[in-house]
Amino acid sequence: MGGLVYFSSGSGNTARFVARLGLPALRVPQRATETMPAPLTPFVLICPTYADGFGRGAVPKQVIGFLNDPSRRALLRGVIGAGNRSFGATFALSGRVIAEKCAVPWLTSFELAGTEADTLRIRDGLHKFWRETCPTVA
Repeated sequence: MGGLVYFSSGSGNTARFVARLGLPALRVPQRATETMPAPLTPFVLICPTYADGFGRGAVPKQVIGFLNDPSRRALLRGVIGAGNRSFGATFALSGRVIAEKCAVPWLTSFELAGTEADTLRIRDGLHKFWRETCPTVA
């Protein structure tokens, strides 16, 4: 199975969700002074959304910096978005924006730190995704 890369803000919602998945994962740091992860194998990115009411700023600057490196971006195989449903149309917008800009599939989304059902659904979905999409990495 391929890996995961994720970003989580100070709230830690995405980090808690990724920990419950129990899968190998690298974290995009919150601070620019910290070292960016250097994935060596294909990965799925999990990214929360930080947008204003018009959708601006949906993708965190740290994630943009991570993906601006061509060698990291080349290993991106899919995106899972996260967010808060109370923000309506901008819920999990970062996942859709990244998927479109990087020409990879938007796989799914979850709210805040996710539910137990989200954890099971996404873990199972990732196993299936890697088997079907990248059989050499599964």
